[in-house]
Amino acid sequence: MEYRALGGTGVQVSRLCLGAMMFGAWGNKDPELSVRMIHQALDSGINIIDTADLYANGQSEEIVGQALAGGRRDDVIIATKFYYPMGEDRNAGGTSRRWIYRAVEGSLRRLRTDWIDLYQMHRWVPEVDHEETLGALDDLIRQGKVRYIGSSTLPADQIVEAQWVASDRRLHRYVCEQPPYSLLVRGIEADVLPTCSRHRMGTIVWSPLAAGWLSGKWRKDADGLRSRRLSWLPARFDLSLPANQAKLAAADAFAVLAEQLGISLIHLALAFVLNHPAVTSAIIGPRTMEHLESQLGAADLRLDAATLDRIDQIVAPGGNVNPVDAGWDNKALEPAALRGG
Repeated sequence: MEYRALGGTGVQVSRLCLGAMMFGAWGNKDPELSVRMIHQALDSGINIIDTADLYANGQSEEIVGQALAGGRRDDVIIATKFYYPMGEDRNAGGTSRRWIYRAVEGSLRRLRTDWIDLYQMHRWVPEVDHEETLGALDDLIRQGKVRYIGSSTLPADQIVEAQWVASDRRLHRYVCEQPPYSLLVRGIEADVLPTCSRHRMGTIVWSPLAAGWLSGKWRKDADGLRSRRLSWLPARFDLSLPANQAKLAAADAFAVLAEQLGISLIHLALAFVLNHPAVTSAIIGPRTMEHLESQLGAADLRLDAATLDRIDQIVAPGGNVNPVDAGWDNKALEPAALRGG
């Protein structure tokens, strides 16, 4: 397993990051099997695990804590996130100081640890000042509860804004961004990745398999294509939509390319995102041991210039086949913002 420095921190992280979203009620409902998968990933050289308080309503964090309770905590970088609602209380979520103080205590308890290595803002709230969020996170670092802080799916202009606020107010800054990136979702190449490089931030990219579109199952000639996520994410999975039809065509073209190269589509997809010099690590989110084993070898694969050129011909650099997959909605483009009403 290859390792890279997380931005300018000096902390070395594995090129593959184990995503824990599928551990618990959202995916693998067998905690003991999930623990074995975590141990298998660590034994393979992975040294960073990404989770969030939201995942399976805290169960994912609990499983990670259980897996590391036997003496492996010091060797593992735990990254978790806050923002999404964790209860019916209207203040039980968000990016306010009030919620961050509560959220971190819950995560520490579930993870069975005294500190979180990388504490990340899961989503940006435009109505909340960066100083409010960064100030609270700065306090947690000074208290020793958090080592580093990061953001997730933050647009490039707000990455710059947050860096400026941290510098101007003399607060600890975000050292890492976690954006979506895949063969089908390349928008961050245009702005987020160059911005992170300029500010010496690490990037841990999520959904490199495009939420399953690049797993090899989505082919034009496949029977009964249907995702269990269709009911709650129709904009990303409904094949009656032109944007998703374009995704299917592109995914099929990448599958053909992988076959011609003699590798799996999964390995092609992971190797592609890891090829970008601004990408520190890519999150893999296995639900089964087979999923895990099918992805581990990708970290050692290198793509030549000819292959990268063929990839660019299928999906152009800096573009998202379906704009919805960017992970955030630009409120400035909504009619109310454009028309003043």
